[in-house]
Amino acid sequence: MAPEPKALSAWSGAFGDRYTERSGASADAVRGRARVWAEVLSKMEGDMPGSAIEVGPNLGLNLMGIAALSDMELWGIEPNASARERLVADGVLPADHVIEGFGHAIPMADKAVDLAFTSGVLIHVDPSLLEATMREVHRVAAKYVFCSEYFSPKPEAIPYRGETDLLFKNDFGGLYLDMFSDLVLVDYGFFWKRTTVMDNCTWWLFRKV
Repeated sequence: MAPEPKALSAWSGAFGDRYTERSGASADAVRGRARVWAEVLSKMEGDMPGSAIEVGPNLGLNLMGIAALSDMELWGIEPNASARERLVADGVLPADHVIEGFGHAIPMADKAVDLAFTSGVLIHVDPSLLEATMREVHRVAAKYVFCSEYFSPKPEAIPYRGETDLLFKNDFGGLYLDMFSDLVLVDYGFFWKRTTVMDNCTWWLFRKV
């Protein structure tokens, strides 16, 4: 039996706890996410999602940014217990909308939400679980799939905070299009760190047809 990928225990355990402690949900950070999401949501004008799930929300900055702009029903699936506790304690999500788990096994029905997305999460998925994770994101989305991740034209492992096997760049947009014939690219772009709160991430928005 193959050993469990390092990323699973890292993000659900002490490594993930430290990440949560470093992260901050300041008013400026939330306003910055709202500006970013205003750009993304503008691409869905005329057919706005009524519900969304974020895979790996941590403290929920993206969810807070969306909530500042929309009344859509929001969910999160998060492996780290301290982050899940904060999501509820900080009023980001009600307890029954916070799911314990990883993106490769989302306990929701097919097309359960209009929008399913990741932001800086696919880069931390072990390559052995990447396809399963992307298939789950696609499966639970009724209308839209969105991701914002570090880009590389080819798979590339990057050392991360002194650790190996925890950060992987890729052409995630290309992978989605190659995997799913029912996805159409709505738009893509780049969140430059100098002008946004995002960390030089490439984003893609797809519509299911």
